[in-house]
Amino acid sequence: MLISEKIFLIMKKRGLSQKEFSEQTGISQSTISDWKRKNTNPSADKILKICEVLRVTPYELLAESAGGANKEMDYVFALNEEEEHVLESFRNLGGRQKERLLGYMTALQENK
Repeated sequence: MLISEKIFLIMKKRGLSQKEFSEQTGISQSTISDWKRKNTNPSADKILKICEVLRVTPYELLAESAGGANKEMDYVFALNEEEEHVLESFRNLGGRQKERLLGYMTALQENK
């Protein structure tokens, strides 16, 4: 699966129009249309901004998986808004903070 195909799939699942995607990424609509029309991929310098707007990691966008489907991306889409917030917040923590949070979560689960 082309990277651009994944982008369009994610845009559809996120309910994001091509115009909205263009405005949020700063990539022209004609360039985005070219990806679809010419079966091409975005340039490398655009990947981080694309991932930011689509709320996926570069790995999730770029990784290939068996059968052409990206199971990790399907998992991301299964998250609700609150879960996405928790995951995004976790990703923004430093190493020690992540360790502390994981320890706290383990303790909470043990005290059910």
